Amino acid sequence: MFSPPQELTPTEFARVPDALRRTGEPSWMSASGRVGTFLEGPAFDRAGLLHVVDLPFGRIFRVSAKGQFEIAAEYEGAPNGLAIHADGSFYLADRLKGIVRIEPDRGHAEVVLEALPGGVPLKGPNDLVFDRDGNLYFTDQGQTGLQDPTGRLVRLGADGTVTVLLDNIPSPNGLVLDEAERTIYLAVTRANAIWHVPLTRDRTSVGRVGLFIQLSGGPEGGPDGMAMDSAGNLAIAHARFGSLWLFSPLGEPIYRVRAGCGPLVTNAAFGGADRRTLFITESQSGTILTVSLPQPGLSLYSHQ
Repeated sequence: MFSPPQELTPTEFARVPDALRRTGEPSWMSASGRVGTFLEGPAFDRAGLLHVVDLPFGRIFRVSAKGQFEIAAEYEGAPNGLAIHADGSFYLADRLKGIVRIEPDRGHAEVVLEALPGGVPLKGPNDLVFDRDGNLYFTDQGQTGLQDPTGRLVRLGADGTVTVLLDNIPSPNGLVLDEAERTIYLAVTRANAIWHVPLTRDRTSVGRVGLFIQLSGGPEGGPDGMAMDSAGNLAIAHARFGSLWLFSPLGEPIYRVRAGCGPLVTNAAFGGADRRTLFITESQSGTILTVSLPQPGLSLYSHQ
């Protein structure tokens, strides 16, 4: 249907050092203790420092410009996604606890949301993003899939109101807002698809949801985290496919980036001085890769 996308070769930027890998230590992800680390949720703070979460051990790593890791925060949880508030605090999509907030200087983990209105428990949040007004959108994935298409897209308003925007998703995962913040692009992992979710003017409900991109791959893989550039091109981490794709606003593949170090390409974020560098997490090896792209990433709420 389309011409093959141009292949881009990434550069290894950083790798979790052995001293910070907890290989042999049991976690909720693996009783055998073989995981050691699992990177996800890359996000840049206002100072330009990269942060990533360590899913099995409740850690947030801060990564210097030279690729050196340090622990920025640690708590009893399972952080899957990370978004940074304009006030500098970390907001985490925690698979076990819900939506968690951490002030970096204090390190205390506060559960912001653990249930929906009426006391309905969350299934297991996966990823999250702020709009420019401080409203938070997150995916509630849990164990949903084609056998149980009840995953949710939820809006946590800056005023504390909670709205379920969608509740019929087979494994909702990464999500991004377009520049106008009138559309959410939603990764639906088990369907190997990206959904186009139009928002109403007040961003408290959705219009007619459509299929934007249909991907392919193994039954356990699919699109994961995403990032968008200023031209509306969508970067998609394709877990278990070992690749990141860049698609045009019309859904045409432009670039493919093969990780080379492992199959679990899970997420990406734009950074660097001109925000034209895409930082990509490969979770199996604990590696962060970089690739230069023509257009800068969108400015996020954390930088307002």
